[in-house]
Amino acid sequence: MLVSASEMLKKAKAGHYAVGQFNINNLEWTKSVLLTAQELQSPVILGVSEGAGKYMTGFKTVAAMVKAMDEELGITVPVALHLDHGSYEGCYKCIKAGFTSIMFDGSHYPIEENIAKTQELVAVAHNLGLSIEAEVGSIGGEEDGVVGAGECADPDECKAIADLGVDMLAAGIGNIHGKYPENWAGLSFDTLDAIQQKTGEMPLVLHGGTGIPEDMIKKAISLGVAKINVNTECQLSFAAATREYIEAGKDQQGKGFDPRKLLAPGAEAIKATVKEKMELFGSIGKAFE
Repeated sequence: MLVSASEMLKKAKAGHYAVGQFNINNLEWTKSVLLTAQELQSPVILGVSEGAGKYMTGFKTVAAMVKAMDEELGITVPVALHLDHGSYEGCYKCIKAGFTSIMFDGSHYPIEENIAKTQELVAVAHNLGLSIEAEVGSIGGEEDGVVGAGECADPDECKAIADLGVDMLAAGIGNIHGKYPENWAGLSFDTLDAIQQKTGEMPLVLHGGTGIPEDMIKKAISLGVAKINVNTECQLSFAAATREYIEAGKDQQGKGFDPRKLLAPGAEAIKATVKEKMELFGSIGKAFE
């Protein structure tokens, strides 16, 4: 059931658990995430970066695939189709394509420009019943060409953005996209706590969920994080399972080269990763509570 992310995140924040955003990259990713969410009765957010959207030939294609798959698979749990790290132009493209949620990442703009653009997009999104995520402070690593050093956000700037009426707020607290380096300093819980104090009931978002230790994830949820993004971990598990299948020569046995067989182990690996994360985030069985 395709919905905005607003209600599911309010419930998560109040219930002290987090909803997972699992980025989708193709049909296998989408199907694996949807089936796992339905099996575990968990709300879920399907994240689509601008790069992934382009790879799948455009946001209209993505929206049509997700809507059709949601219907064909008989998915009843709440599912939000969400633009991840969207540009100003990308947000409008996704609104037009039929996404149910958008993220405007204005963190690389001066705060005044971030506020102005976010305020405009909040009005447009809410008028259409869409949820919207904003960002303050950069997330470390690289995402579709946007590179951040992982700076911690200013709690006062977070409050200024939250006061615009966004449905969720991503704030840099030392988190990083992709694999975490060995010298990573960890999450700044002092910053997260200060942001929570300033933004109150606002559901907070933790980007770069791959590789963060479980105890840090649980502490972040206790401090107001209600949405956690996962992408790299699913990619790594998919790649490892596919490599094992090919190195075992299974692609050369019978019709093992058929993509429906070749990609099946990777799809199952994605399901296992999603299940593991949903258990950690505490969202299992929360779809209709």
